[in-house]
Amino acid sequence: MTTLSEQEFRVKSDESLDKARRSLLPLADSEGFEVELQNGVLVLIFEEPSEMKFVVSPNAPVRQIWVSAMARSYKLSWVPEHSSFELNGEPLPALLERLINQFIGRN
Repeated sequence: MTTLSEQEFRVKSDESLDKARRSLLPLADSEGFEVELQNGVLVLIFEEPSEMKFVVSPNAPVRQIWVSAMARSYKLSWVPEHSSFELNGEPLPALLERLINQFIGRN
């Protein structure tokens, strides 16, 4: 596994968060939740079925993207072969979509 420099990590994490934000917009529109990307942190805000926030943030010291959702923490590492941050082979956008569907009850 190659370790990214801090600058490479910042660029790749920013790109990954923006890509995840864009991929989630259609689902956000159809399901009525907010998707905000501010200061390098992606936040998903739900009012239904209950109030909930998912927070997706880069953790530069360990070169990971951390997802906090439904009282759990997910730590995604950079996978150079796929050019994406992943957890057990699941890229960030897919992980978020799975967690959203689980939360809103669309399994």
